[in-house]
Amino acid sequence: MNDHPHALDALAAADAAGLRAILLEVCSSPGWADAVAATRPWADRQSLLDANAAATAALGAADLHDAMAGHARIGSPTPGDATSEREQSGVRGAGPALLDELRRANAAYEAKFGHVFLICATGRTAATMLAALRERQPHTPAAEAEVVRGELRKINDIRINRLLDEN
Repeated sequence: MNDHPHALDALAAADAAGLRAILLEVCSSPGWADAVAATRPWADRQSLLDANAAATAALGAADLHDAMAGHARIGSPTPGDATSEREQSGVRGAGPALLDELRRANAAYEAKFGHVFLICATGRTAATMLAALRERQPHTPAAEAEVVRGELRKINDIRINRLLDEN
């Protein structure tokens, strides 16, 4: 990854509403977006990634819920949403039986935890995501919230890096 100072500078120079809209595309939690925005200007890419880590670590339950609401169910990328389709490209080509298992496991997870199963899907196959879902199903809600927080940070890092690399 190259550092794109012009992209970072443009992001830091955006007006408050514009920056918030951009950050909400990275993570749908308004609390997260406000916390990251409050740390600008960023000296470099790592400063912005550090702001993501700190903001994600500080998210309360409602903020985590807001963040998860912006993610498609694993195995069901949002049609027409390039980010969702790219991040879940590992489900392409999965057979109907595997996708049915993934749907059933998602439903059980959602019934237990009250939110979508969140995992950094980039580079994962449908089978590895199903295995991770099954591995996390026995977690307590508190333990699972911490795993979700870590996965969210990874997803946000990928999205921030992509944002900086595309501009």
